[in-house]
Amino acid sequence: MEKTKLQLKEILINDLKLQGITAQDISDTEPLFGDGLGLDSLDAVELVVLIQKHFDVQIADMEEGQKAFQSIECLAKYILDKKA
Repeated sequence: MEKTKLQLKEILINDLKLQGITAQDISDTEPLFGDGLGLDSLDAVELVVLIQKHFDVQIADMEEGQKAFQSIECLAKYILDKKA
C-alpha cells in the first residue's frame, strides 16, 4: 500500500502540476479537496482519467469518487480493493 500511496502522490504532483510541493509534503490522511490539498472539480475529472491510465481502475460514479477521493490513503485502498 505504501508504494501505491507514493505513486499517487507523484501522479498528483506531476500530472496535476502542483507547484512547490513534494510527495513528503502530502499527508496520507489530508483531504485532497477544499482546505486540504486544495484540488477542485476539474482536478477530480482529471484524476479519474489518471487513475484509469496508471492503475487500470475505473471510478464508476460520483458516489464512489467522493469516497475514494477523501485522501491519499482512501484512494490507495480503493485502487487496491478494485485490483484484488
